[in-house]
Amino acid sequence: MAGNSNAKLLEASLTAPFCLGQILVQESGGNFVLSHCDDDTRTPSETFRNAEDAIEIAKYNDAGNYRPLKTAPNLRHGWRMELGTEEELKRALDHFYPGRVAIFVAWQRGQLRTTSLRETLDRQSGMYRIAASISDAQIDDLVAHFCRSNGGCLRTILWKRDQRGAIASTKLPKQKFDPASDQVQTPSEPGASAFARAPASAEAPAGGPAPTTIPLLCQEPCNLLVAACRKVVKGE
Repeated sequence: MAGNSNAKLLEASLTAPFCLGQILVQESGGNFVLSHCDDDTRTPSETFRNAEDAIEIAKYNDAGNYRPLKTAPNLRHGWRMELGTEEELKRALDHFYPGRVAIFVAWQRGQLRTTSLRETLDRQSGMYRIAASISDAQIDDLVAHFCRSNGGCLRTILWKRDQRGAIASTKLPKQKFDPASDQVQTPSEPGASAFARAPASAEAPAGGPAPTTIPLLCQEPCNLLVAACRKVVKGE
């Protein structure tokens, strides 16, 4: 029964047109059409028709450099993907942004557990154990730089700095912690509200309705942030 409920909730969420990170999903001729949200899909340099092609598209940025963080705001441009089924769409989105659709569904159901940065650091072992000695002031600066939407990561931060509930960084705009803000937009100008239509000023694709925004949610600090904490402590 829970599986059916999750499937229905996911189906309702993935109603085109919508944006997920830097991906715009539209419907055309019975197909789901995916593209970079900045691109004009009428003149793509490459067209793909296999969900697994998303693995290669997401691997490198426009300059051909490897993307270790898939939610970084540097997804390459110039492609279009046409998929025939919702199952293919789900697979493609999971390749572009691993685990984010499932995290979103869990959050909508009120079942998402978050883990604080201090808790994450305290359970590290080996060469990463030293990361736990990072100071609050260092965390404030590091998270503000590493997790910023403009050049860092497009996820919306749900986790806290510690178990007392301190904010991850006081130097990030409040929109960075708000699932109803589009992180692709400039931090000081929140974009379309999630699960609601974009403002009338937003451009609607192909003359149709403006897309909704599905947030990329961050329920716990990633391994890359843990590694960055270690570097800060070691003075690297």
